[in-house]
Amino acid sequence: MKTEINRTIYQKLEDRFYEAGIYRPLQVDRYNEGTERIYDIKAITGKDQARIHLRIEKFVGGGFAGQVYRVKVLKINSQGGPIDGIESGGSYAMKILIPPVRSSRLFRNVLYGIGFQGPFQLQTNPAAARSGALWQKFIRRGAKLRFGDEKTVVDIYATFVDPQLGSCGELSEWVDGRTWRLEVDDNLDALKRWRKGKPVKADRLGSIEYRTKYRFMRDFVELLHDMGGHEFARQYEWATCKSQPNCLKRTEAENDPAGGLVAVDFRAGLVLLPFLIAGVLQIVRPSYFQVMLESEAGQALIIAQLVLMAIGLRLLELNHRLGSIGN
Repeated sequence: MKTEINRTIYQKLEDRFYEAGIYRPLQVDRYNEGTERIYDIKAITGKDQARIHLRIEKFVGGGFAGQVYRVKVLKINSQGGPIDGIESGGSYAMKILIPPVRSSRLFRNVLYGIGFQGPFQLQTNPAAARSGALWQKFIRRGAKLRFGDEKTVVDIYATFVDPQLGSCGELSEWVDGRTWRLEVDDNLDALKRWRKGKPVKADRLGSIEYRTKYRFMRDFVELLHDMGGHEFARQYEWATCKSQPNCLKRTEAENDPAGGLVAVDFRAGLVLLPFLIAGVLQIVRPSYFQVMLESEAGQALIIAQLVLMAIGLRLLELNHRLGSIGN
């Protein structure tokens, strides 16, 4: 009932905005349930293109890399052959590569600007968005060789540009799944020894699902490094304590504690903090100082770089404190 009320209010406000005849375009941060959109999409495999009409069924959530929805395709008009994996009436995951919260967007863009002196490419460059999608296809093939099942990596079908939000986006497989259930562990020391490879009695290890996910993510990180996808690998590093939701368990494998795991996120939203540290190390090299300190402009540049890095570190700290509010 609450969703229906909110949807009605949003629609009335939007109608009143357009009735007022305001020249400035309506500023939209994210879409509401029931919104219908039309996109020109490009298939990941092949050169096929199509125009699709879809309806947003649910806003799943968002982070620094973008916002995720479950959508239903109402109609599809192919300009060539059919788009592999997409059909009328099907439900899919749609990710638009711009954060739904403006503070998160600002934080991401500041860090990315410091790290790469440019805008966030997955949002602004369709070629970059397609490159990321192709990487996901390659990783899916690698997972089939390593794990024996390509379904351990979510499939991706098409990319597009959303002119209203001003961002690239992608359509991929919708996964009916969940994160692991919270379970009480009465033998933390035993599990710690198990992670180090020491012998432990099976009846003291607790959750099979927990251990299976730990092993899968560890092996998946190794696969990504072997394939050269080092930035993708950090999305699944167990030690981050934030990577676990990037790996879901399919509902169809609910009765199998050791099966059904699937990696679903391959879009990192934040530049690596060590990149900033590497910049600091570059600055403090004696040869760098000798050249830059010879002029006032060089001195100002050093100060500016240190200030930007300090701002980035401070923003990172604030984001950790306010992350639950921002998302």
